[in-house]
Amino acid sequence: MKKILVLFFIILYPIDVFSDEPGIISLMYHRVGEGKYPSTNVSTEMFKEHLQIIESKGLKFIEPEQFKNQILEGKPFSERYILLTVDDAFKSFYQNAWPVLKEKKIPFILFVNTREITSNHSNYMTWDQIRELRDSGLVTIGGHSWSHEYFVNMKLEDVKQDIQKSHQDYQKQLKKIPDLYAHTFGETSSDIIKIIRDFNYKVIFGQHSGVISQNENINYLPRFSLNENYGKIKRFNNILKSRAFNMKSYEPKTILLEQDNNPTNMKLSFNENVKAINCFDNSGGNWKNTKINFTSNKEIELIFDQPFKKRRGRLNCTMPSKGGLIKWFGYQYSVIN
Repeated sequence: MKKILVLFFIILYPIDVFSDEPGIISLMYHRVGEGKYPSTNVSTEMFKEHLQIIESKGLKFIEPEQFKNQILEGKPFSERYILLTVDDAFKSFYQNAWPVLKEKKIPFILFVNTREITSNHSNYMTWDQIRELRDSGLVTIGGHSWSHEYFVNMKLEDVKQDIQKSHQDYQKQLKKIPDLYAHTFGETSSDIIKIIRDFNYKVIFGQHSGVISQNENINYLPRFSLNENYGKIKRFNNILKSRAFNMKSYEPKTILLEQDNNPTNMKLSFNENVKAINCFDNSGGNWKNTKINFTSNKEIELIFDQPFKKRRGRLNCTMPSKGGLIKWFGYQYSVIN
């Protein structure tokens, strides 16, 4: 697969417009109350507690359509909102989380991969249930492929056919093709992103931690993944304290790592003093402090001494902010070597 720099959204506003943008905290869930799968599950009790904490902090949920329109128009998010997203359309989410969200009238995006639903897999929602969610007025359906396979391991022509199959299902069952998309496993490449854009998806999400702002990549927006381990209350409270960095740029904008470019150091440039920044990465297979070279108070280079391990390389940078908040930037590499 060719290594082509990822396509990025062209910002039509001066960078200073977004200098104090708090950003959007996007949360990602999969299963609820299905303890057999701890890596993709939160307990029903934990899910309810998350919602209670959000309410106690006075944070509001943004409607997906409002979010989409605002980010496409290039308007800064002047208030911190929660964008709730759900991947894969598991039945346990319908059974254990949907009644709570329906009662509280909380809007969210449901990213639907269609193969198992069309084949009536017992662990997934039915198309009738998905239509019920859509017809509630609270739920926006997003694209998530047909097979939910590892696209970075597939031929590009097979990726195209996979998405085309999902579109046939969406059209038949929902009479509409989604224009929001979530990368399966959060793994992608610039070639895959181009294919997804060619299918007229307007906003595309990954699975790496971080706060969404107008300075982020519209083809690879961050979301905080929540499960039995990473959904614990201490971390969840820290997530709700997060806001966007005032970032100017970062280079290189590579997502796919292969043998000849793994690792690749990253340079980040900010419109603010970041002397208090801390970064962590899992290069070499274990989480540790990232080596940071400060070229100035506003420019740093992140140095990775070891290659990232197959399949996902991750990076998180945080810094204290006013009001007890935490600035948070995250990134994920897809690693195939």
